Amino acid sequence: MDRPIKQLSNINTAFKMVRGFALLVCIAAFLMVAIIFAYHRYEIRENNEQIYLLAHDQVLQAVSSNRQSQLSVEAKNHVRMFHHYFFSLAPDEELINRQIQQALYLADQSAKKAYDNLHEKGFYNQLLAGNVSQDIEMDSLSLNMASHPYSFTYYGKQKIVRTTSEVIRVLVTRGRLREVRRSEHNPHGFLIEQWETIQNNDIKVTKR
Repeated sequence: MDRPIKQLSNINTAFKMVRGFALLVCIAAFLMVAIIFAYHRYEIRENNEQIYLLAHDQVLQAVSSNRQSQLSVEAKNHVRMFHHYFFSLAPDEELINRQIQQALYLADQSAKKAYDNLHEKGFYNQLLAGNVSQDIEMDSLSLNMASHPYSFTYYGKQKIVRTTSEVIRVLVTRGRLREVRRSEHNPHGFLIEQWETIQNNDIKVTKR
């Protein structure tokens, strides 16, 4: 009598072991499927963020990013490029017109007004007549991203090369940035508003 009961107990124990093992296998399989699914989604997201550009018959890879995460970097570069286009000039009328045109794409009428004032004073004619070239280098940029439009103050130095002298001039300007739609001429998607020069003084003059 004890033997059948013992056999039945062994069968029941074996069944519980098999059932427990099967449950562990199912859980492990579920976890593996979940991990594979999560990894697959990560790979898809990574691939979607990769951008391939064709330049000079070569395929170049770039990575897209959220605009908000790069907002400060793009804003600073927009301000820097505007000042480069507006102030880096050479005694070449076509180059001057091209540079100024590009600068005016990045700003509102405040920049156009500054250009018109310089043009009326004969500034660009003096560059051409005197074979004067000038370059600008940014020292620093103060940018307030706390509220839109974003206010900025630009600090830079101009290097003006004339036939008989070389002048270093400090330049400080300020304005604000408004977000606009990106375009071919305005790739960062900002527009400089209320732009004005608050300091532009010679700090060093060297004879050539």
